[in-house]
Amino acid sequence: MPANLTPEYEKAEKRHREATTDEERLAALREMLRAIPKHKGTEKMQADLKRRISQFRKVAGKKTASKGPDPFHIPKGGAGQVILVGPPNVGKSMLAAATTNAPVKVADYPYATAVPLPGMWRYEDAQIQLIDTPPVTADHVPAGLMSTIRSSEAICIVVDLAAEPLAQAELALDLLTGRGLVLRSVPRAQLDPGDRNQRSGLLVANKSDLVSPETVVALRDLYADRLEVWPVSAATGEGLEALRERVWQLLSVLRVYTKKPGQPPENEHPFTLPIGSTIEDLAREIHRELPETMRSARIWGGGRFDGQHVHRTEVLRDKDVVEIHE
Repeated sequence: MPANLTPEYEKAEKRHREATTDEERLAALREMLRAIPKHKGTEKMQADLKRRISQFRKVAGKKTASKGPDPFHIPKGGAGQVILVGPPNVGKSMLAAATTNAPVKVADYPYATAVPLPGMWRYEDAQIQLIDTPPVTADHVPAGLMSTIRSSEAICIVVDLAAEPLAQAELALDLLTGRGLVLRSVPRAQLDPGDRNQRSGLLVANKSDLVSPETVVALRDLYADRLEVWPVSAATGEGLEALRERVWQLLSVLRVYTKKPGQPPENEHPFTLPIGSTIEDLAREIHRELPETMRSARIWGGGRFDGQHVHRTEVLRDKDVVEIHE
């Protein structure tokens, strides 16, 4: 049975081949396991990936393994993983606390966050996984943090508008570019699929309630040809709704609802898939063997007539309703 490997898997495999550190190799292997299609044709490949990850951790991560799970490995959740990066005291934890259920520690002193902490930011009927992280400086990047950053779908550099935001932004950008990452303020679907170092990203300018609008205008002018600047206030909530909408766009995902024959759609918990996904991709998301047993599918939404019969290669659109027949 053909494996039908996805472009996402192939990019992760390429990252593994080009990795220069043990940390990057392990991160790439984990991404390959996450991205590999789950069906009979890949069962041996899945087993081999699990074996390689296990062996790698035994050989290269004995010290970490002896202390328990790696706190810098954050399992994927929600519609996409978005990470907050920035120097001390810019308000990353305040932002996470204002938007998610993450058990973050908000303090007025630096380094209150020691390890990455994930939380869920609700977007309509879906959720975005937002990760608060330990601060970075020109002299120190916590061990393991780059692996967390590389595995995310989007990166938000957070700066404090009231305290030298340009210097803070440049510090974070130097950190990322120095390790080969390039941020672009475009949806993931518009990134170059052949460039493993590109990431969707934004410059989130926190504490907008403490500065004049001219400060935001100046920062936007400075980064006009590089990154979008999104002013917010974690303290007052200003700009958070607009930021959430833009982050959702960057993730390049769509929601699909399923229904059983003769029953209403299950509207509360949609499946989230990358833009460009097909009926067959949805079936595989439901169950790894469903693409092999499905006979037909009907669809509602996206300008089609209600209940239209479609082929398994039909490209899905946001908020489609799909009924699969076995």
